[in-house]
Amino acid sequence: MLEPLPHRKIIHIDMDAFYASVEQMDNPELRGKPIAVGGAENRGVVSAASYEARKFGVRSAISGVLAKKNCPELIFVSPRFDRYKEISKKIHKIFRDYTDLVEPLSLDEAYLDVTKNKKGNPSASLLAQEIRTRIFNEVGLTASAGISVNKFVAKIASDYNKPNGQKTVNPDEVIPFLEQLPIQKFYGVGKVTAEKMFQLGIFTGLDLKTKPVEFLEKHFGKSGGFYYNVVRGIHNSEVKSNRITKSVAAEHTFDINLSSEIFMIEKLEKIAMELERRLKKHQISGKTITLKIKYSDFTQQSRSKTMPYFISGKALIFETVKELLYQEKMKDSVRLLGISLSNLNTEIKKTIVVQLKFDF
Repeated sequence: MLEPLPHRKIIHIDMDAFYASVEQMDNPELRGKPIAVGGAENRGVVSAASYEARKFGVRSAISGVLAKKNCPELIFVSPRFDRYKEISKKIHKIFRDYTDLVEPLSLDEAYLDVTKNKKGNPSASLLAQEIRTRIFNEVGLTASAGISVNKFVAKIASDYNKPNGQKTVNPDEVIPFLEQLPIQKFYGVGKVTAEKMFQLGIFTGLDLKTKPVEFLEKHFGKSGGFYYNVVRGIHNSEVKSNRITKSVAAEHTFDINLSSEIFMIEKLEKIAMELERRLKKHQISGKTITLKIKYSDFTQQSRSKTMPYFISGKALIFETVKELLYQEKMKDSVRLLGISLSNLNTEIKKTIVVQLKFDF
């Protein structure tokens, strides 16, 4: 399998309940109260939840209805993505005072390679503490950090002492740290994979480490090799300051479920127009068009078509999406529609940040 690269000093910074914390910072009346950003209580999905709300089981990606059921006192707040981007830029400006090797994962988290840094400080732990202090003093929000020899371990460590904390996993601590870790805490092991691992007798990193690579590849395909390596502390992915955009998308959740394709056509045309605007703004085109459909029971379906040439115009996108829409009959009423374009011409493009949702 893979041979480990020389140790690097990687910091993973993760803002604490970012969207919700921004709302509480800007509106003192919300401080100390359970709030959910995104979706009204009768429609939509929670984008973020304050720590006060998380105590009641409110978290991102659950429906507003379930969130309100779990926490009757929950306050819903409409998202303000322009404000979150504004704050994110300030935070990333702080990052670049320390290193140019910054890899954003989203508006609220990033990897920093400080093996060689602008401060000449050999201690990644002290740098992480300084960065977190500056974020608090200059922006007004708290952040957590994980520090270790690679991105995988740093990512896990940043969640260890949340909120407003940090954890360092030194080189000689990596293997013991991973061996004692519950398997569901491994980055990349979701709920379904964790359940499968439980059935195979894998509950901790140590259990995972006892399984040969052939066994893991048999049960988890290509991911098996990944699990075999990371539990041994081997993760050679570098911090890349220019991440290539792999897809551009636009989607919308409707106030009232749509039950007929006729009603969906009008909505899809607007979504296609928005997608075209984003593509042209960043001079991006692609070949694969995907229609995303989420039904009223929250099940999801996607239908795709790959063109023999790059496209970016609304007309071709819309015509292809209509074709995909009528490809098969709808199984239920629809609560969300989305269009994405992938297989892009971004190999030679610079990184862009694409907001995946918008309001009509």
